[in-house]
Amino acid sequence: MSSFARLIEEFDPDAGILPPPHWFQGRTVYGGLTAALALQAAIGSAPAGLPPLRAAQVAFVGPASGALRFRPRLLRQGKSSLSIDVDADSDGEPALRALFVFAAARASRIAHDFSQRPQVRPAGECPRLPVHELAPRFLGNFDVRLAGGSAPVSGAANPEFIAWVRHLDDEGVAPAVALVALADALPPAALASFTEMAPVSSIAWSFELFDPPAGRGWFLLRSFSQQAAHGYSVQDMEIWDESGRRVLAGRQSVALYQ
Repeated sequence: MSSFARLIEEFDPDAGILPPPHWFQGRTVYGGLTAALALQAAIGSAPAGLPPLRAAQVAFVGPASGALRFRPRLLRQGKSSLSIDVDADSDGEPALRALFVFAAARASRIAHDFSQRPQVRPAGECPRLPVHELAPRFLGNFDVRLAGGSAPVSGAANPEFIAWVRHLDDEGVAPAVALVALADALPPAALASFTEMAPVSSIAWSFELFDPPAGRGWFLLRSFSQQAAHGYSVQDMEIWDESGRRVLAGRQSVALYQ
């Protein structure tokens, strides 16, 4: 079984990649991996001295079920920032479009953080995610510990998932690429309100990185469905590192088939 680290090491955006079956969720490749591959393609195409990733917008245009090819394009480079978009095709059909914004830190007297990390136990004290026959295959690439929130398909009034997540192998992978690859590992939060299993599908995902991750290990993920109606859910997503720094915040649109 090809590890995440090896998959990234061997990845060639021009040659394309046929993701192995253990990275699939249903009929498509896990969205976090597709977004991470797009980011890796963007980084590989960028000029020297690339500043940290600050923001991204990702549209999951179609199923990523076949051979994937990525086409990065530098849109603009300024004094402190640059923007790169990436298109991905699956067997020649559109699968993903992403925009990544990289920007250097700048001096500012404005600094505040009103985010609140959930009060949870350390990862080592939390139970492992039970292996379920209906769980998507890509979860086997992560160590997931349940830290709070509701259970999937429990008819919960609180559509929230909270878990510690880490890669089984991300050695040598750029920290931002590794973070994006695990950032979407939790199920869509609206799934907690389901009373029976039914398909869900991510449509679009935007996120910002406040403090670019400097290390590896455990990250605390929280997803909360702010609103669901007409077969769609809008969820907020946040990630903290083990020291309590919020490193990523985002929002995702999800199609619901129940």
